[in-house]
Amino acid sequence: MKRPRIITTICVIGFISVLLTFPQVFSPSIKKLGLIVPAIFGVLVAMHFISCVGLWFFKQWGVQLYLISFFARLLFRIGFDLTGPFFFISLLTEPVFIFILLKYYKRMNVNL
Repeated sequence: MKRPRIITTICVIGFISVLLTFPQVFSPSIKKLGLIVPAIFGVLVAMHFISCVGLWFFKQWGVQLYLISFFARLLFRIGFDLTGPFFFISLLTEPVFIFILLKYYKRMNVNL
């Protein structure tokens, strides 16, 4: 099945956000939070990237992983008080993206 343009747009925005977020894994502000915190943050960024790849290929597991990564990143940022402007922008946009993804969920491929 052909991927709708809105899903393509969500994927491109997701890839750009991963590119902008990945350098933060190595930032001093994340390193000073603890020894394991950069690793956790790196896993969350990787989960978001992998979910965008799943969405790009129009797979249901991409939506499922997108939901998991959204809530995991939300809990991580709130738990470590990393609520900057990017946090609030994603808090406004990502629920809209999730709504759109769930709208197309039934049409996505269930296979890996």
